[in-house]
Amino acid sequence: MARETSTGEVSERAQFAYPLDAPLVSPPSRLPSAEPAPTPLAPWKSRPPLLPAAWRRKLQVVPSRARATRSFASAIVLELERGTPFLLVPVFLALGAIIYYGLEAEPDFLPMFGGSAVLSALLLLLPSHQQLLRFAAVGVLICVVGMGLAKIETWRAGTKIIGSEISTQLTGRVAGIDHMANGRVRLTIDVLATARPTLRYAPDRVRVSARKIPPGLAVGSEISGAVKLMPPSGPVRPDSYDFSFKSYFDRIGASGFFLRGPELVMAGEAPSVGDRFSIWVENARNLIADRIRSQIGGPEGEIAAALVVGIRAGIPEDINESMRRTGIYHIISISGLHMALVAGTVMGSLRAVFALFPGFSSRWPVKKYAAAAALVAIASYLFISGGEVAAQRSFIMLAIMLTALLFDRGALTMRNLAIAAIVVIVISPHEVIGPSFQMSFAATAALVGAYALWAERRSQRSKPFVPPGNASLIAGLTKRTIGSVGALAMTSIIAGLATTAFGAYHFQRVSPLSLLANLGVMPAVSILVMPFAVAGSLAMPLGLDGPFFYVMGKGLTAMIVISQWISDRSPIDAVGLVSGRSLVLLTVALVIATMASTWLRLLAVPFALAGMLLLADVRAPDILVSEDARLVAVPVDDENLAVNRARPNEFTIENWKRALLSEYLIKPVDTINDAGKKRSSRAGRRNSPTDASFDDSAEIEAADLASSDTAVSSGQSREKPVNSLAAGFDCHNGLCLATHRSGAIIAHAADWRSARRACDYASLIVIDDATAEDVCEDAVPLVVTKRELAKFGSAAVYLYGDISDRRAEIRFALTQPYRPWHTQRAFSREARGLPPYQRRESKPANNQLKKSRYSNSRSAKP
Repeated sequence: MARETSTGEVSERAQFAYPLDAPLVSPPSRLPSAEPAPTPLAPWKSRPPLLPAAWRRKLQVVPSRARATRSFASAIVLELERGTPFLLVPVFLALGAIIYYGLEAEPDFLPMFGGSAVLSALLLLLPSHQQLLRFAAVGVLICVVGMGLAKIETWRAGTKIIGSEISTQLTGRVAGIDHMANGRVRLTIDVLATARPTLRYAPDRVRVSARKIPPGLAVGSEISGAVKLMPPSGPVRPDSYDFSFKSYFDRIGASGFFLRGPELVMAGEAPSVGDRFSIWVENARNLIADRIRSQIGGPEGEIAAALVVGIRAGIPEDINESMRRTGIYHIISISGLHMALVAGTVMGSLRAVFALFPGFSSRWPVKKYAAAAALVAIASYLFISGGEVAAQRSFIMLAIMLTALLFDRGALTMRNLAIAAIVVIVISPHEVIGPSFQMSFAATAALVGAYALWAERRSQRSKPFVPPGNASLIAGLTKRTIGSVGALAMTSIIAGLATTAFGAYHFQRVSPLSLLANLGVMPAVSILVMPFAVAGSLAMPLGLDGPFFYVMGKGLTAMIVISQWISDRSPIDAVGLVSGRSLVLLTVALVIATMASTWLRLLAVPFALAGMLLLADVRAPDILVSEDARLVAVPVDDENLAVNRARPNEFTIENWKRALLSEYLIKPVDTINDAGKKRSSRAGRRNSPTDASFDDSAEIEAADLASSDTAVSSGQSREKPVNSLAAGFDCHNGLCLATHRSGAIIAHAADWRSARRACDYASLIVIDDATAEDVCEDAVPLVVTKRELAKFGSAAVYLYGDISDRRAEIRFALTQPYRPWHTQRAFSREARGLPPYQRRESKPANNQLKKSRYSNSRSAKP
């Protein structure tokens, strides 16, 4: 009993410590009389525990280094057992393709094959217990394979691209017909012959537009007409999308427009079997699109044709822009949503029909029959939709899922997505660096990963939720509606978060109200549009498609109204330039978060945080210059962008405004003057057809004609003149001057004579003259000529220092040696320092001279 009478052994600190590692020691029953009893604290003055008991038990033991190492090792082993390394195969394949396309010079085949052989031998020699080295060698080997696939595709494409603008008489076979929203028709033509002049390096395929086409023209018809051909343009600014890259892998060697014609001609050599099959497919797509347009009409008919057969050239640009601003443009691109709705409609309809025959359904696997029919349906859908990257990825994923149902296996897994990515990369490696591939797979990976995490959490739930048996019908419908809306909202949020960084990097824009727009339009698309599109397509051969397409048109009308209403109220969506390092870090975070199945998902957090912190870690250019030296843009303040042309190319300007976060455009003052009238008129004839409507079509066909600036005529209206350099460009006698917001003076000169006048005070001089040399000699300004821009593409200029010590640095979009999709630039007249080509007028009296000039023109090379 000594413990009861001894106070020295009682420790109040030990009694009130938390947590208690030993049984609580009871206080002594009586205290010595010499020591007064302590006054107990009031309950509200007692100190409560800092953390709940459950939390404290989890945090009381800080994991040591050894324990953390064991936990990490066990997580790695579990990831290996679950097959996570296979999910990384498409990641390393894509990394290899990206490395190949990012090289400054074209690599040879030999180093790739040699590297593959060395790595394969290393794998055979490494001992089995060196797992880390083996995995590293496998990863590097897969990267080299990705580089090899990209190299093989580049070699197979071998597209011949013209180097300069040229007019010629073209004869070819029509391979594609697109009816544009502005009334023009865009034709894709396989070139059969050229004349007047005969092109020694004629492209195999061109894309040209015409105001009208002859009756009876179809895919496979042979036509002839005078055309103006132009080489594909490069990036509109450094680090932006390269249209010549796209044209190279699309096998398009030139774009342009018809000067006369086209006219149908007698068919010559019969096409091959493969060409005849492609012609049949394209004609079938066009017939279906024409049928849909006739049944629905208006913009709704164009969107319906895009959803069914993938022909979306006729959608009005204002509707396209409203859908981009609201983040629902993915509805127009045939992808997983459309494939899933088609498969779901077919499969659900057949299951409902089979349910009417219970005896048959109980004896036979009707679910597998419905899955097989859905597989045939989506294969047909891919067949008539044009087979874009998103459609290919969606078809492969759904085909694997439906095949898994046929063999009683799991359907929706990340492994299926990995297989789809591998197939797409093997077929078209160049798609890896495009926004379509990146955004499509990012969204799908995020959705599949989120679904897997939700399913895992749901399976761990100790007591699954069971609805009460006496719930009313209204309560049940309400619960289902709330669940559907919540699932749709979560889908939009997850897909939006996964693709926002890619959209901001490629397009410098985001969709602030995309969640609201998707919640508004997706019910109409899922209930009225796609199911009735499937029904109408199936009823089309019987001529019973009218009612189905009518309902589909009404659903599309609702989608357009909602999109435009939200677009009108959407804030500015431009975000400026996004750092490439940030995109890499966010991509790594996405890969880890979606492919890891253990606590290793948490490793994505630091990558995501670092990526978000570096989003804006990029300096915007101070001046932008187009690759044809005709357009210069200078930010004069935080909202205004000054340009030196009264009618600049709209596509280029919109891209520059988003990159520089400029909201308003300031046009030049006094652009047309006595000295420049003749030159401006000549430039207009050089870059535009006789009708002014081509300029609009050129802006819509941005991938083909983005570099063609519209001309300025003396009869056109201009903005109100502002007599201040700070307000924009002031042009006079071939020289345009503007003041940058830093105080630097920027000059654009029509020729080298005009440029000399600005040598004493300008910080940058852009000369629209390929024959100009170093006009300022030892003067301070940075001089950029048309010849340099023709060789190296568009330019971004950065200003450093203050007024007393101003210097400018320039960065071009391209470098030398050229990659295969840029080699044509070396043959342009501007890159060779030659003036624009002008045909000499022969004298009627001198027939021999006329004949000689004609023979010389026939041997011209673009």
